[in-house]
Amino acid sequence: MSRLLKLAIVALVASCGGGNYKAPRNLDNACAIVAERPAYLRAMKKAERRWGVPVHVQMATIHQESKFIGDARTPHRYLLGVIPVGRQSSAYGYSQALDGTWEEYQQKTGNRRARRNDIDDATDFMGWYMDGSTKRLGISKWDATSQYLAYHEGRGGFARGSYRSKSWLMGVANKVGGRAQTYRAQLSSCGRG
Repeated sequence: MSRLLKLAIVALVASCGGGNYKAPRNLDNACAIVAERPAYLRAMKKAERRWGVPVHVQMATIHQESKFIGDARTPHRYLLGVIPVGRQSSAYGYSQALDGTWEEYQQKTGNRRARRNDIDDATDFMGWYMDGSTKRLGISKWDATSQYLAYHEGRGGFARGSYRSKSWLMGVANKVGGRAQTYRAQLSSCGRG
């Protein structure tokens, strides 16, 4: 095999590697996000058609969970403040889905090849999860605040009201709800809503 052919193969393989997992430049403007990353809007629209979860609810939740960073992980935990002992949880990717919940999604949807760092798979997961919260808990798909609480606490935790003793979480959920409404208005103003 010629040296040039080997270099071409290496370059091709390298170009197929890791995606652009960095956050969009302006996270406060939904129109700027989708202009910079049109694939995000396509993925969210597809999830909206399949699961009925509005784009602005998905966007606000992804903003809170990962700030649109595709390979986001939870911080490390340290023993005695210096010895790394693993991450705070198995949450990963755009949706910050936990290993077990992601595996359940893959099994129930038959999407075994789904990856948490793929925006199409992450938004489909989010739509699937929120659709399940609507069916089991009666939460409107348009209610970003309650959907976020069920997403964060799990459906069982939400049903038990575990979030009620967490004022910090209530504050975060209210921010998600407010951001969802802001994103909704912005997407409408630029003809993307």
